[in-house]
Amino acid sequence: MAIMIAAKAASSTEGANHDIMSVSEPEACMHGYGERRMAIMNEVHDIMSVSDIVMRRDEKYMELLEQIEDYWTDRAEGYSQVNQEELAGDNRTNWRRELERHFPENRTNETYKILDIGTGPGFFSIILAEAGYQVTAVDYTEAMLEEAKKNAGVFAQKITYCQMDASHLAFADETFDAVVSRNLTWNLEDPEQAYKEWMRVLKKGGILLNYDANWYHHLFDAEKREEYEKDRQMVTEAGLEDHYTCTDIDTMEEIARQVPLSRIDRPRWDQKILQKLGTVQVSVDTEVWNQVWSEVEKVNYHSTPMFGIEAVKE
Repeated sequence: MAIMIAAKAASSTEGANHDIMSVSEPEACMHGYGERRMAIMNEVHDIMSVSDIVMRRDEKYMELLEQIEDYWTDRAEGYSQVNQEELAGDNRTNWRRELERHFPENRTNETYKILDIGTGPGFFSIILAEAGYQVTAVDYTEAMLEEAKKNAGVFAQKITYCQMDASHLAFADETFDAVVSRNLTWNLEDPEQAYKEWMRVLKKGGILLNYDANWYHHLFDAEKREEYEKDRQMVTEAGLEDHYTCTDIDTMEEIARQVPLSRIDRPRWDQKILQKLGTVQVSVDTEVWNQVWSEVEKVNYHSTPMFGIEAVKE
């Protein structure tokens, strides 16, 4: 049997066979198969290309995570000393007051569950456990968690410690009444994914409190670079310890150039993302640094003031 493919309409009375192309069925099937095969191969190529991109991105993500973990492992002891100084000074009271002003007035501390993400040497988790809250402290770096436990002293037994990626939390949905974090988001490879996770583990009506700054934005902004250099000069003139240069600044800057938020002027980005993630309210406090920083911090980070973000889950 032949399959008739019309080149143009022919008059039935004329029977003009030259206007009709006659192709055998096997040839037509092969013709169609070739087109379908080409389409399938193109689709497979596209899928493989996307998979390659995802795989490369995953590999890069893991490499960056490892680099960040190595850096903070090396910094754990030194950073712990900074937290110990905070715990011994006014920061302890100032930060507790700042955190608690956001919590519901009718709460019962003993049943109010708080997740401290990126706890580091444990500053937030310690002052919250001291106030009687149920605290879970998460950090990606084992060395930081060890420092956190040591710094907590008698409060360590009241805190649950978990080594975990802030962007992939192993908690059930709607587990916590509040999520708190400080100086972490800027350091994440995928901060939007992290925000999604933090909102996921919050109970309905729960509160996210994130304190951060435009750390290392001066690497991408000439004006901020000038301000950063002035900060270093002010620190020297005041005879203070420079919180930047006393660290492994080359490694930290290398990491900062790879993570996305160092390039972005915040906290507008954070507001926009959180508004997409099922919040009934997102508010920003750009003056919180005045309430919680020591005088030494205010000089060191004058051009990079800390902001606070409060997001309430619907």
